[in-house]
Amino acid sequence: MRQILDIKNISLNFRDKSILIDVSFSVSTGDFFVIIGPNGAGKTSLLKVLAGLQKAHHGTVNIKDKNISKYRRRNLSQIMAIVPQQIEVGFPFTVADTVIMGRTPHLGILGMEGKNDFLIAEEAMKFTDVSHLAERKLFQLSGGELQRVIIARAICQQPEIILLDEPTTALDPAHQLKIMDLMEKFRREHGTTIIMVSHDLNLASMYGDRLLLLKDGRIAKTGDPKSVLNKELLEESYGCHIQVDESPLGGVARVTPIPEKHLHNYE
Repeated sequence: MRQILDIKNISLNFRDKSILIDVSFSVSTGDFFVIIGPNGAGKTSLLKVLAGLQKAHHGTVNIKDKNISKYRRRNLSQIMAIVPQQIEVGFPFTVADTVIMGRTPHLGILGMEGKNDFLIAEEAMKFTDVSHLAERKLFQLSGGELQRVIIARAICQQPEIILLDEPTTALDPAHQLKIMDLMEKFRREHGTTIIMVSHDLNLASMYGDRLLLLKDGRIAKTGDPKSVLNKELLEESYGCHIQVDESPLGGVARVTPIPEKHLHNYE
């Protein structure tokens, strides 16, 4: 399958600290690609580099065989949408106002939305099941509703790549699955490439086509979920006792961190 993203030898420093060190990997068109790793591994920094929000000190990021530095912000936004970890709700925008903002990279010189733009926004709201919230203000939404609205805005951009930074943080299991099922459905129906940062190793196992494990700014391993979610590798990366077995779903790795109080049962 054709590569849509090709990253070579990326390094990023902050003051005297190395955040990313010689990171190289590629992502194929239509992949559900999940970046995992412990706190401080450099996951969010890597996502910012991929989005063009942070310039690497060394290395190259190529999107569709073109260096990211050659894209204007507007053109890059036509290809790539971002769902951030923290969502700003300080302004009294409605859900409909927020979703139609996704059309901004595609608007003409006057910056005015047309009939087709509103139709695309309506479809995005319908797809994410937020149409009934169209006139609601963002600050009136629950966490799960707000996350679906921001994803609707990303979908409204009609991107080829969607970047998600911890999209299920602070959501209960039912809402986590709803968000993940939504992204998987969109990927499957539209061929969109999904690149997600996640702390949840089991969600990564269930949904990811390929995983990238970061540790201390370096790639510890990339590959399919079963090869990356390896007991010894995870214990070394996360610094805790971990059990890896097969999920009751079948064919999917299940990861269980083991608390000290239960360690004697495991051993």
